[in-house]
Amino acid sequence: MPIPKSKQPRKWRRWLYKTSKLHERHRLLHATLSKELRKKYGKRAIRIRKGDKVRIMRGEFAGHEGKVVEVDMKKIRIYVDGVTRKKADGTEVYVPIHPSNVMIIDLGEIDEVRKKILER
Repeated sequence: MPIPKSKQPRKWRRWLYKTSKLHERHRLLHATLSKELRKKYGKRAIRIRKGDKVRIMRGEFAGHEGKVVEVDMKKIRIYVDGVTRKKADGTEVYVPIHPSNVMIIDLGEIDEVRKKILER
């Protein structure tokens, strides 16, 4: 199913979580870059990867900085080191955060693929 042209939230939600393809979800995992990184690379946003250092800008954990531990493509969420919640049995679990609510403040490993993306 292609990207919906409808205004109905129902159809957008269905596309986001049920019918969107993997290559379409990559676009949804972009986050803004800090001012220093914007100047350095000339880009406003880039896809989040495991190992990037991010600052949470919105929500309960706003202001927290940490490394990205995991990127969940299925749920379109990221997990940040130190952003946890205690379960009823006492175990700590990561809190899922939407990529639009974070800012990348330091890029992790820059391999050949990412280098090409930044030089575009």
